[in-house]
Order: sequence, then C-alpha cells, then structure tokens
Amino acid sequence: MENLFEGSIGKKLRIALLAAVVLLGIFLALQALAALVGLRYIGAGIIATNTIVVSGHGEAFGVPDIATFDFSVVSDKPTVAAAQADATKKINAIINYLTGAGVAKADIQTSNYSVQPQYQYQQQACPNIRTVLSNSNVQLYPNPCPPGKQILTGYEVNQSTTVKVRDITKAGDLLTGVGSAGATQVSGLTLTFDNPHTVQDAARNNAITDAKSKADTLAKSLGISLVRVVAFSENTGGGPIPMAYSAGLGAVSASVPAPVISPGQTKVTDDVSITYEIR
Repeated sequence: MENLFEGSIGKKLRIALLAAVVLLGIFLALQALAALVGLRYIGAGIIATNTIVVSGHGEAFGVPDIATFDFSVVSDKPTVAAAQADATKKINAIINYLTGAGVAKADIQTSNYSVQPQYQYQQQACPNIRTVLSNSNVQLYPNPCPPGKQILTGYEVNQSTTVKVRDITKAGDLLTGVGSAGATQVSGLTLTFDNPHTVQDAARNNAITDAKSKADTLAKSLGISLVRVVAFSENTGGGPIPMAYSAGLGAVSASVPAPVISPGQTKVTDDVSITYEIR
C-alpha cells in the first residue's frame, strides 16, 4: 500500500483523491446552504398567529391641471341623410374652432352618436253620437273614439363629444366658444390631474406613515416588538371635481361673457390597514 502512492502512478492517485475530497466538500457546503435557504422560505410562509392591526389616514392636496367637458349637437331633419349631414357640418365647425384655439385633436373624442326616428301622436276624429232604438224608445250614446296613431315626422341625430383642456385658463372661453360655434348643449365640466398618481402616492405615503406611528406607539404601550408586516390593504379616496355647469345653448351671441373657472385645490385621501406580527 505504501508503494501505491509512489512514482508517477502514485502522484496521479494523490491528485485524484484530493480532487474527490474537494468536490465532496463543495457538495456538502451547497447542501447545507440549500437547507438554510429552504428553512428561510419555509419560515416565511408560516402564518403569523400573534398579530395587531393598525389603520392610517393620509391626505394630499394638488391643484388640478386638466379640465374636461362635454358638448352635444342635435339635428332634426325629415331624413336620416339630411340630419346626419347637418350634424356633421356643425360638429366639424366646432372641432375647427377648438383646434384653432389650441386644443389637440387627440384631446377631442366622440363619446356618443345616435340616430332616432321622431314620431308625433295623432288623435283620430271622434264621432259625437250614435242612436240606438230600444222598445220604440230613442236612446243616444256617445260613439267610441277610434285609436290614435304615431306619425313619423323625421329623424334626430345626437352626437356628443368630450374635450380635454390642458390649459385651465382657457376653459371658460372654450365653453362659450363651442356654443357660438353651434353646440346644442354643454355640460359635465370636471377638473382633475393629468398625472393623478403623484398626488395619490403622496396621500398613500402619509397614510402609511400614520399607521407606522400608531404601531410604534401601540408596541411601546403594550411592551411588545413588531416583527414584520403580514398584511396590507388600501382604500383610496378623492378624485376629479365635477362642476355644475350645464347649458342648453341654441344660438349664442359672441358677446356672452365666458364663465370664470377657478381650479382651487383638490384633496385626495388614502386609508390603509397594516397587520403586524408581534412577539
């Protein structure tokens, strides 16, 4: 056995044995690491039995930078083709006005288009009296009136469009301008944010900070330690400001003063609930 590891053959055997020992050591180290990782994830999946739940409320304020409103065009004509042609002419005139005032075509969107037949109820002539002879006596009875009928009088085309105004200072002028350009009705003015996530994120962060502060105070009062967060829920609030603006316009004079649109500030709220594991 002593001669086995001597000479050139013995040298090769020693190298092979050393390599086997190194590989075995690496294998055992990897197995131990995998076991530790497995224990970590197994532990992370254990349902916490000792928990506390805290809530937090957050608010954030922002100045709206977008205004949206709707306008509609209504056309009544004897035929569908005539009503559609008239409505299209009016819509095109309004869109040309809006784009000329700086509103991008991408911010002008058709929200509804309908064609409805129009009817008029017509009552038939009603005879006054009918005579009935009974036992040689003349008796007079009113005649039953024949039923009325619906008469087709024409067709109504109604097209509604939503406009997004990125410069709120122009919103009042645009509300008046679309009426002068031929809109039948203007309504649904709403103030909102081009990027609402910025204000909502700020409200959420304030709510989480409020919940964490309550959890720390509660932990100190109860003499416990917060281990980890095991559950989280959120309820957002706030949002666009709908303004009560609605006008049946008809013919509008260009001298009509534009309404003043004041964006003010919009409050966005967020409420969170955080569940902590404790020990």
